[in-house]
Amino acid sequence: MRLTVLGGSGAWPTATQACSGYLVEYAGFRLLIDPGYATLPRLLQHGTVDAVDAVLISHGHPDHCADLNPLLRARGLSDDPPPALPVHAPRGAVDAVLALDKPSMLAEAYRLDEFDPGDRFEIGPFTADTWLLPHFVPNAGIRLATPESVLAYTGDTGPSLDIPRLAHGADLFLSEATYIHRVPTADAPYLLTARLAGRYAHQADAARLMLTHLWPGTDPATAREAAAEAFAHPIGVAAPGLVTELGDEVQTFDGLDRHDTD
Repeated sequence: MRLTVLGGSGAWPTATQACSGYLVEYAGFRLLIDPGYATLPRLLQHGTVDAVDAVLISHGHPDHCADLNPLLRARGLSDDPPPALPVHAPRGAVDAVLALDKPSMLAEAYRLDEFDPGDRFEIGPFTADTWLLPHFVPNAGIRLATPESVLAYTGDTGPSLDIPRLAHGADLFLSEATYIHRVPTADAPYLLTARLAGRYAHQADAARLMLTHLWPGTDPATAREAAAEAFAHPIGVAAPGLVTELGDEVQTFDGLDRHDTD
């Protein structure tokens, strides 16, 4: 399994960093997870829009799904449209994005497969197990498995006893880490710190940790240091172009330190 980061900025994109977006590839299948703001241009650096085989969305906030609209436009309005794109999302999560255009305009461009967090289902060669994790809107934590490797992804979440279960033994734990040491009181039930992400990675016995959804302007090195207080294995910070290979033979971050940019 290979994960390529398209973006990892929390809340809004910056001049150098798109919001959440991850391309996961295995056995020739290309799964796009969370096409947030500004991820489509990053995706196009890695291939054409018709090369995406399916989309998986954790929740309905636009920094995780807004670029589904231009992705569907680029596919559905092309001279030679590809087959309908399977879009897997929690019930109602992408209603607002799909309503940006009149229903008939993109109706043939996608097939919506809605699920309830807690469901298990197949996406191409992947088995997806999901957990309902605490956030401002329903959010699905996702455990994506192949016969060789496991990727665990929190989406956006606050503290939960289910997070170590989600990430148990994962080759890579991709964790929300909006803040470094403390979440403001009003947001405390719904977001994580880098420090707590490291603690959960340790409890889960994950092989590697990648922090994502950092608040714009956060110093990636400081976030990594906070996570390392509890987690002694390799720690990366999501940034465009960061590639992670997962599997029995190879588990590496490509350019771990080089990508420590806002």
